[in-house]
Amino acid sequence: MTALVIVGHGTRSAAGVDQFTALVDRVRRRATGGVGDVEGGFIELSRPPLTDAVAALADRGHRSLVALPLVLTAAGHGKGDIPAAMAREQARHPGLTYRYGRPLGPHPLLHAALAERIDAALAGDDRAGTWVALIGRGSTDPDANAEVAKVARLLWEGRGYAGVEPGFVSLAEPSVPAVLERLRRLGARRIVVAPYFLFAGVLPDRIVARSAEFAAAHPDLDVRVADLIGDCDALADLVLERHAEALRGDIRMNCDTCAYRVLMPGFADKVGRPQTPHDHPDDPVGGHGHHHHHHGRHHGQDPGLRPGQVAVVGGGPGPDDLITVRGRALLDAADVVVADRLAPRGLLAGLRPGVLVVDAAKVPRGPSMGQDTIHDTLITHARAGRRVVRLKGGDPYVFGRGHEEVQACAAAGVETVLVPGVSSAVAAPALAGVPVTHRGVAHEFTVASGHLPPGHPDSLVDWAALGRARGTLVLLMAVDTVQKIAAVLVEHGRAADTPVLVVQDAGQPGQRSLSCRLDEVGELAAREGVRPPAVFVVGPVVALAPVSGVPAG
Repeated sequence: MTALVIVGHGTRSAAGVDQFTALVDRVRRRATGGVGDVEGGFIELSRPPLTDAVAALADRGHRSLVALPLVLTAAGHGKGDIPAAMAREQARHPGLTYRYGRPLGPHPLLHAALAERIDAALAGDDRAGTWVALIGRGSTDPDANAEVAKVARLLWEGRGYAGVEPGFVSLAEPSVPAVLERLRRLGARRIVVAPYFLFAGVLPDRIVARSAEFAAAHPDLDVRVADLIGDCDALADLVLERHAEALRGDIRMNCDTCAYRVLMPGFADKVGRPQTPHDHPDDPVGGHGHHHHHHGRHHGQDPGLRPGQVAVVGGGPGPDDLITVRGRALLDAADVVVADRLAPRGLLAGLRPGVLVVDAAKVPRGPSMGQDTIHDTLITHARAGRRVVRLKGGDPYVFGRGHEEVQACAAAGVETVLVPGVSSAVAAPALAGVPVTHRGVAHEFTVASGHLPPGHPDSLVDWAALGRARGTLVLLMAVDTVQKIAAVLVEHGRAADTPVLVVQDAGQPGQRSLSCRLDEVGELAAREGVRPPAVFVVGPVVALAPVSGVPAG
């Protein structure tokens, strides 16, 4: 008899762990024939860890196993991390051999289970008038994302829905709101959101929240959310089918669209990359030494965040939906978030329960956390083995002091990950309808800090040179100094009537744009009560803006 070890990724949801455990028990009850013994464990986040599950089987005399990844699509965990974890178990248990089963994948048993969940949500309403939004996890692996699209098509075929559209809740597009908006524009009046997830967790909860937000904004739509696949006979039977395939050597892994061996658009750098799986904190051994020679990931591309790491993340110009996909994913994984005043604060409300949020705001002429204190906070939490995200506004390296924090962590022996963000230097003008460059108008643009006025002994800006320049000048942190800056620019050659646009609270509901001449900007800022955050755009591109006071975005 060949024993079966069912390998889950792990979840911070107690309900999800309970559902996984219940499925393992169900598989035991339904097992016949070639299944001699069954255990289950996780590679991270949850107990029991995989190492305990394998040890239990080994203690009962098993030396031949089938390791089955309980994942729906073959992304990084299924392709690399679970084989690496099993290699460590072989090192712990000399003589242990295993056959690796394939992920669950698109399968009629799962399609039937999904259809049952959708029918339950419909509660007797007609399928013909129902559109389905099938929402998967999302991945940086195009092969895995493509499988979700395949499931959507197979779910649609022959079942009589008006249509089925795929989407993702993390790391990939289209997002949940984007899919729902697409269906609305296609004429949908009743939509069932079907999470393509096995068990409860943070991401399924987010699907429910995003669907509820969209429904509240569109009261004319009937938006419902179906249950998860969950612990059920269909899932248990599919696990046993995959076990039987592995015993026969019929695993049929999908490598036709593997980004590590086939040149995929946007992923050319992955071809041939060696395996470097990320650390799993519930593994008592620690770092990985195994290299799997077919698939792999590189820490520079890995969206995960390891315990003891600090991710310095650019949050973008302010709105919650202008952060990068990777930045959002790292927030999802964080144990501690150290947030700036201009970071997208709305995202903090969506963090999973138990995440510690540290307010590192620097309020102009108000309370602020010292930079040394910020450094100490990042280092202390990282050394305690926590996943730390330093969430900053804009881009961390554009007047954001991000590199100071990276240097402080490096000096303390703490590893960092940098995630660039959209700088307000380009976002604020764009959101006000102004391109910082436009063909035939500006061939250059300069971003300058106005934190120190012209003539200050610590200023590093050559204001005289900027006065002689003719391209676009973007001023950040210049609310208090813009009048002196304007005077020096005019003194050194900028025309007094050069157009200026002031953009305050870019991307927020209270965004406003004010236009004037360069020699009037100081007076306008004082008269209109301009306050931070505000961006000043100087140059002929300002004439391309829409009507003053009307935001473009």
